[in-house]
Amino acid sequence: MTEKLEYVVFQTAFGWVGIMSSPRGLLNVTLPQMTMADAQQALGDIRHQAIWSPSLSDDLATRVSAYFVGQEATFPDALDFSMATRFQRKVWEATRLIPYGQTRSYGWVAEQVGKPRAARAVGQAMGANPLPIIVPCHRVLATGGRLGGFGGGLEMKRRLLSLEGAAVPA
Repeated sequence: MTEKLEYVVFQTAFGWVGIMSSPRGLLNVTLPQMTMADAQQALGDIRHQAIWSPSLSDDLATRVSAYFVGQEATFPDALDFSMATRFQRKVWEATRLIPYGQTRSYGWVAEQVGKPRAARAVGQAMGANPLPIIVPCHRVLATGGRLGGFGGGLEMKRRLLSLEGAAVPA
């Protein structure tokens, strides 16, 4: 990748979060980590090709921080899905439509992308989501309202849903 990449790491009420962007938009956002170094590492090896940019989207950092104290935040930011497959892009775009504090099923997302029998493939696309919170895959539940999976672990998924005031499965 030869384009200019920028990143920043900042502390939220849940822990340290990293954001990386390209000229096309957000490329990667980490879930909260215990330390700044952990958040930097969670951005991946591509971080070594990026420039530290503390002012990178101050507005985004403010909105992410507000989210983690329970304030409803929106993320209409441009996203860089250049590393994704067409199917992943469709899944992530559909997932962005799920309102704050609400949940949908993997089957619902599959229907939105025109593949009603592809709930399992939707789950795999969710597992590859490089922009958690921005693309709110934590709002997608399994059949019968079960939590399903989550890259940050089920306890984090439960915490995020609870933070938003969504019904949290046991």
